[in-house]
Amino acid sequence: MPRTLRPGQRSELYTIDVRSGEHQLVFTSDEILFEAPNWTPDGELIVNGDGKLFRVDNGLVEIELGGVPDINNDHVVSPDGTTVYVSADDGHLYAVPLAGGVGRRVSNDRGAGFHHYLHGISPDGTTLAYIGLESVDGRRITNVWTIPAAGGADVQVTNDEHADDGSEYGPDGKWIYFNSERAGHAQLFRIGDEVEQLTFDERVNWFPHPAPDGSSIAYVSFPPGTEGHPADIEDVRLRLLTPDGIRELTTLFGGQGTMNVPSWSPDSTSFAYVAYPLGS
Repeated sequence: MPRTLRPGQRSELYTIDVRSGEHQLVFTSDEILFEAPNWTPDGELIVNGDGKLFRVDNGLVEIELGGVPDINNDHVVSPDGTTVYVSADDGHLYAVPLAGGVGRRVSNDRGAGFHHYLHGISPDGTTLAYIGLESVDGRRITNVWTIPAAGGADVQVTNDEHADDGSEYGPDGKWIYFNSERAGHAQLFRIGDEVEQLTFDERVNWFPHPAPDGSSIAYVSFPPGTEGHPADIEDVRLRLLTPDGIRELTTLFGGQGTMNVPSWSPDSTSFAYVAYPLGS
């Protein structure tokens, strides 16, 4: 069931210039709860809402998904800008021509209890990184997986019972960045030949998004003690992890849907996010 706005709530799509810290309101709606902006290689913004995918062009322009079931807020754009890969509510991953057309299922059938949640694509466009969610003896287990974008055999990258999410490739393709509770609560990590922890603070940190030029990592930070990545949290902070440390960019009312997927501009100067304020 797609998320909807609460009475008096609206969706606000912003971009932020990471050099100046300047925010620009791109689009707002008090009718549709849209989420999770992607940036295409030619500078176009894409969001989802009501189970559909939209271009942002003086409003929301629906992208034809070609028979794909309703989608959620996990979607990525191929590096060449021709294809959008989406996670659908049936638990599978699909590829759809960005210009519109027939959708193609990418994911394999791993059983009714297994769901694929897409977060990343390799810099060469050949491999998708997703979170595989399965139920084992009544427990929800999430791990990092990859699959060829053309379809093929899955590869399990992590294999444990720590809650993992937000798996996204870095610009060199050697690391997959993700958040995990293996440190006690959600912190940022990356995995290549080994697992490396990146944040160590008391806040609950989700969805690491490496800049295309590798200069920093944008992420969503929840208040201490937050469980999961809920919606409508007052003290949600957007932060940059840089070689010099953590840089605070803004605080907003949001969370789920604010910045779930890769949202950097192609030139690494800006990223996009969604806030969900209540009232005036």
